[in-house]
Amino acid sequence: MRSRIIVTLVAGVLVTAAGVRAADDSAPAPSPSPPQAAQAAPKEQAKEPVKDPAKEPSPPPSVTVIGARDAHGILGRDVRSSANEDMGRIVDVIVDRDGKVRAAVIDFGGFLGVGSRKIVVDWNALRFSGVSSKTDSISLDLNKQQVSAAPEYKEDTPVIVLGAAGSLHPWDYEH
Repeated sequence: MRSRIIVTLVAGVLVTAAGVRAADDSAPAPSPSPPQAAQAAPKEQAKEPVKDPAKEPSPPPSVTVIGARDAHGILGRDVRSSANEDMGRIVDVIVDRDGKVRAAVIDFGGFLGVGSRKIVVDWNALRFSGVSSKTDSISLDLNKQQVSAAPEYKEDTPVIVLGAAGSLHPWDYEH
């Protein structure tokens, strides 16, 4: 008997709380006060209804389907020269302020990560045509001698990009 009373009381509290919450959810939100300029506007102007962007439905996202054979990730991918020399692995991609891919950071040289250094190569010097699976490597239009002479890449310093002859376009973001 005592447990029935407790259960009844708890059920009553839950029903009351749910009713109060439902009333709060259905109450219209207070409208923000109009800006001072709108209040001072002459009465002769026609008042346009103010659209609330939060209430407008957002357009559906676009969808693009890329076939599994047509797209592959490149981070960690081996890079080889046209003479099949091991050039390292891609560890990062550099984009400019417009979001355009400009270069790739390659972890070059060393053995098992010891003695290696990062260098930056122009995106246009990379060739992806032979890449059809995760084990395929990306080709680089530079040889090992050219890449080993490249300066080391360090974050938060000016980026020196090594490019194939005639393909490098300078970045002009200083202005």
